Amino acid sequence: MTATVPDTQQALDTIITDVVGVNAARIDREGSFPREALDALGGAGVLGLTCATEVGGGGKGMRAAAEVIERLAGQCGSTAMVVLMHYAATAAIEAHGPADVRREIAAGRHLSTLAFSEFGSRSHFWAPLGTASSAGDTVTLDARKSWVTSAGQADSYVWSSLPMSGDGPMTLWLVRDGTAGLTVAGEFDGLGLRGNGSRPMTADGVTVPADARLGADGAGLDIALTVPLPWFLVLNAAFCLGLAERAVAETGRHLTATTLQHTGAALRDAPVARRDFARLKVRTDALRTFVGDTLTALETGRADATLRVLQVKALAGETAADVTDDALRLCGGSAFRKELGLERTFRDARAARVMAPTTDALYDFVGRITTGLPLIDEANK
Repeated sequence: MTATVPDTQQALDTIITDVVGVNAARIDREGSFPREALDALGGAGVLGLTCATEVGGGGKGMRAAAEVIERLAGQCGSTAMVVLMHYAATAAIEAHGPADVRREIAAGRHLSTLAFSEFGSRSHFWAPLGTASSAGDTVTLDARKSWVTSAGQADSYVWSSLPMSGDGPMTLWLVRDGTAGLTVAGEFDGLGLRGNGSRPMTADGVTVPADARLGADGAGLDIALTVPLPWFLVLNAAFCLGLAERAVAETGRHLTATTLQHTGAALRDAPVARRDFARLKVRTDALRTFVGDTLTALETGRADATLRVLQVKALAGETAADVTDDALRLCGGSAFRKELGLERTFRDARAARVMAPTTDALYDFVGRITTGLPLIDEANK
């Protein structure tokens, strides 16, 4: 991966050290939203990194964003996931959103996120049940979203609904936080990513201007599949890579520093421990290579780019889960305690498997396109 903008890179280094890393354990323990880190990242240009230079952004692409997510995930999974979802939503806003919001994001003053999954269709994000009803210059949205990252914390939501009248299964909207009828339910108390603010949201007669639509009526699925979804999948892989890298680093430090007093040998002196540690390293390095190849496929327009994008989150999710599981086992009782930090990485790594599209759904997608079937079953759209 290439470096981000030099000034942004230096600022990111400082923020990761002085803010993200310092607060990570507390955010996990309390389940608190990482607002301090996001304010710092916004002020440093990291939140606007992928916005076009014409609106004041960094003008960088997915590779630079992947580097940011990987590095954040190595310190705080919750902060990384919030920024990941922001970048995915920003991709849709950059392509179809209003200039004023684009400028706000570029300036680091606006946090966005995706709001796709719903009660009823759950992780089948391509099958929204929420409705959009036109009334002249306004549109009324009604929906029950099952999980929205940064719910009640974001400034806007890239929101999906059934079309008003157009062909296709989905229409996308930009919904501002604080709009009347938009509510958030409960608190998030999850296994991992405890500070990412993922909660259900309801739109009960939410009125938005007709020009809040992102793209054509009915074109939302095509937009989702070609714009925010590749960002989400690839950045999720970078997120998993960051977790796996942290697990490898912590395991290596533990094996090196821990000795058996009755023999004087370090844990790394045991051939079996070295072998098992090498397996963690090889799997993590293989994931890094695959993530890099996926980015290259996208950047060069390679014929297998779509396949790589679908594969990369599935591979990354399973790799991070396996690597953190083996790291916990290899480090024994020390890893079971919170001081080492591995158990938090272990918990955060479980999220990729269940975030839509889930690993099982991605395997199905890969199987479909590699056997000549359409990506999504037309009968289930």
